[in-house]
Amino acid sequence: MEAVETERVQNFIISQGPITENNLKKYRVISCFYKFYLSRGLAEVSPVPTSAPQKTIPDFVPYIYSLEELKRMIENVPNVCTYRTAIGEDVLKALLLSLYGAGLRIGEALALSHSDVDLFQACLFIRETKFFKSRLVPIGKDLTGILIEYAEKRHKSYSSAPNAPFFSFRNGSPVSQSALRSSFRRLRSAAGVYRDGPPRHQPRIHDFRHTAAVHRLIAWYQNGSDIQDLLPKLATYLGHVDLSSTQHYLTLTQELLRQASQRFEKYAMGGMS
Repeated sequence: MEAVETERVQNFIISQGPITENNLKKYRVISCFYKFYLSRGLAEVSPVPTSAPQKTIPDFVPYIYSLEELKRMIENVPNVCTYRTAIGEDVLKALLLSLYGAGLRIGEALALSHSDVDLFQACLFIRETKFFKSRLVPIGKDLTGILIEYAEKRHKSYSSAPNAPFFSFRNGSPVSQSALRSSFRRLRSAAGVYRDGPPRHQPRIHDFRHTAAVHRLIAWYQNGSDIQDLLPKLATYLGHVDLSSTQHYLTLTQELLRQASQRFEKYAMGGMS
């Protein structure tokens, strides 16, 4: 095997521009590759640097929308979805409320077909998404009512075939992620929802899923529910394989911190077992 110089590996890992999570992934993959080669005697020394590169861009912090911001965005849907846009007003509204109300991934919502949405049983069938797992997602009364109203309007214009997309463009084809993200950026701007920082740090549509998880946890705290018992159920609902994946979605907000602090105070004072 031809010798590979450390400098060449370093240049490949770092490349150009700021150091991000992608650079760290390169480092970890190449490190594992050479550990394998060394263990098999296929190389005498590893050219991989002994220490991982340090990120120059901080990790992205998910944005947790307030209920007022969510309401403002929904109210602005008609201002964004004009007759010229590919995504209709009813479609965008139902999509956003599904992302929040059911905590869906964007790809999961867009992949829903007519047969995947059982509004009589109030559940969604999510087919082989991340980790190739399928699951049933029960939905609440409010979201069910919204989707029933949406479905009634949809059936007047689009196919009701089992494999027809539940969320479609005006021409009946499935809504694409790029078009949805583009519409959402316009909607967020129209609603005046933003935070300090560059464009790449602005609130994303994927943050609806983060928001759903945090709001659910806050509601459980407010109801005095057993959080430790319910967290595994939240993980299952979101389609996670373990609790660590769910914890990634539980961004600490002021309200969540307040609820957790009150719960701990009651526990410390002997008010909870």
